[in-house]
Amino acid sequence: MRPHDMGTLFDEAAAHGAPTVVRLDRPFDIAPRDGTRWTVPALAALVRATAARLSAAGVGPGDRVAIVKDNHWDYDLLACAAVRLGAVPAQLSDRLDAPTLGTLLDRLEPAAVVTTAALLARCDALRAAPLRITVDGPAPGADHLAALSPGGPAAPVRRHDDEPLVIHHTSGTTGLPKLVVHSTRTLVHRLARAETAPLPLVGLRPRDVLLNASAYAHARTFCWTAVVMSRPPAALLILTGDDPDLADPLLRTHRPTVVEALPSTYVRLRPLTGRLDSPFRSVRLYISTYDAVHPPVLRSYLSVSRVGEPLWMQVWGQTETGPLTFRFHTRRAASGPAGDARRLGRPVPVRTRLRVVDPLTLRQVPRGRPGLLQVRTAALGLGYVGEGTRWDAKLRDGWWSTGDLGVRHRSGRVSVLDREVDSGPGLSCLATEDLLEERLPRAVECVVLNIPGGGPPLPVVVTGDGRLDAAEWKRAATGLPDLAEPAVLGWDEVPRTGTGKVRRAALAELLTGHDALLGTGRWT
Repeated sequence: MRPHDMGTLFDEAAAHGAPTVVRLDRPFDIAPRDGTRWTVPALAALVRATAARLSAAGVGPGDRVAIVKDNHWDYDLLACAAVRLGAVPAQLSDRLDAPTLGTLLDRLEPAAVVTTAALLARCDALRAAPLRITVDGPAPGADHLAALSPGGPAAPVRRHDDEPLVIHHTSGTTGLPKLVVHSTRTLVHRLARAETAPLPLVGLRPRDVLLNASAYAHARTFCWTAVVMSRPPAALLILTGDDPDLADPLLRTHRPTVVEALPSTYVRLRPLTGRLDSPFRSVRLYISTYDAVHPPVLRSYLSVSRVGEPLWMQVWGQTETGPLTFRFHTRRAASGPAGDARRLGRPVPVRTRLRVVDPLTLRQVPRGRPGLLQVRTAALGLGYVGEGTRWDAKLRDGWWSTGDLGVRHRSGRVSVLDREVDSGPGLSCLATEDLLEERLPRAVECVVLNIPGGGPPLPVVVTGDGRLDAAEWKRAATGLPDLAEPAVLGWDEVPRTGTGKVRRAALAELLTGHDALLGTGRWT
């Protein structure tokens, strides 16, 4: 089955006899009484009923529908239901703070919002939408989704392949997230269809048990949904949180063979790799997107697998473009030098071209020299909502400026040095973070910030208890460029995006009062 219409995706998967059983760590927010075990026909019926309820509330063709709720895969079920009606869903993370969410909603101007009673109460911009629909219970001035009469099934509304299909926001690590519009052609035809090809080693197999532990408001999972319904494994496991004690029972009962998770979730679930009879012992393939994973984490997961040659597939891309480069890690590669995870691999064959240019002149630089990474891909989205000028400034002669500084090596492989907005002279923050994590076994995460004002970069060490021994730090910093005394924080003290990435500018402001980093931010 080749994915095409996201509004009828689940119907088509059911008609093709997809044998997949879906197991959830908690019930869907849009079906709280229907348990944690689902079949594909049942999911198709849920999408149809949800579309009918949204139609009863007044959602129709061309409407923008903002979806912002607790993290769960039913973000995508709601989006597919909206697509079925000819509407354009905009999936917004519930982890956005109220001012940021308000700004994005002002740009979006949705005809309807699908949200929770708690979010509706605390965000004025959500209450400003003409239609307000809650998923978790009644709220003043809103319709409760479950209370709406589904009536008859809503007939699918078809749209042109180049019309807006869905809107997602970028992670927002360096500032306010952007709202990216994708079409059926860019997201489904050029991204999802490529993943459904029968690829050796990394393609899904009929007997696979696939675990997804993601941020379901983001573009990756919408594309992923099209893939797994079109090339179904035996079972899907959906994890909505990153508490290892809560995840352990699900993973031990249904041992995954393929895992896709956020880098931050891999970090948080890492204690499970050290437990007796680890739930990851049957994994043949790990997949990470959004951000690089540091070598100590890679090693923990690869070493615990009892499969002969487990692989880790690292994918680098952006919301605007989809995947751009890929790289495989083996047990042997993961034991290589620190900083190795920052090597992004090669551009995706056939679909992606990549070059490195001088950030000031935009002239291409020779291989081996650092510069701004630019890409050319047919999967590039349609634009930013409310920021057309910003989009145009990043797109020159068909080349998209990623905002990342990196190097194209003579071999054709690509390494990333820093986000341009984070960069400073004489030091790669990302490579230094890799080195620190290698040298500080107790560190859960390390972040290096280039702060305006002329002082040395500020290292931030995240530990389980928010403490770090001074002698341990001194040993770790030996031989590194001059660094300030570290700030030591616990995981929950660090400002994060919906995908678990560190919001670097917000962290800098928290620790120093500066709300900017050293880079220009021109390509953000």
